Amino acid sequence: MKYILDTHILLWWLNDDKKLDSNKKKIIANPNNLIFISAVNIWEIEIKKALGKLVIPESYIKTCIETQFTELPITISHISYLAKLDNHHNDPFDRLLICQSLAENCILITEDKILKNYNIHCL
Repeated sequence: MKYILDTHILLWWLNDDKKLDSNKKKIIANPNNLIFISAVNIWEIEIKKALGKLVIPESYIKTCIETQFTELPITISHISYLAKLDNHHNDPFDRLLICQSLAENCILITEDKILKNYNIHCL
């Protein structure tokens, strides 16, 4: 199966946070699954760091690269899905992750209930 991580899920995974439930942990850790981390995730983390809203070791990027995760860049094809989205909320990071989920036909792993209002597969 193919999955894409919402940014908070990536942060929880990196920090071994108890908020990440065991089912999601098993899915992310399963080497048979293709787990995408998006450029959107890193972009959001870096903006939050710059604004002083997030403290995370600089080594997190190296950790992401060394994991089984697959990097997913933002493409024009992904952005083209923006026009098709309902406007349930205006978070640009979430909206791009939704577009990537649609374009790549993968399941978005999230705890954000508002994202489940979009016509995408969420876990």
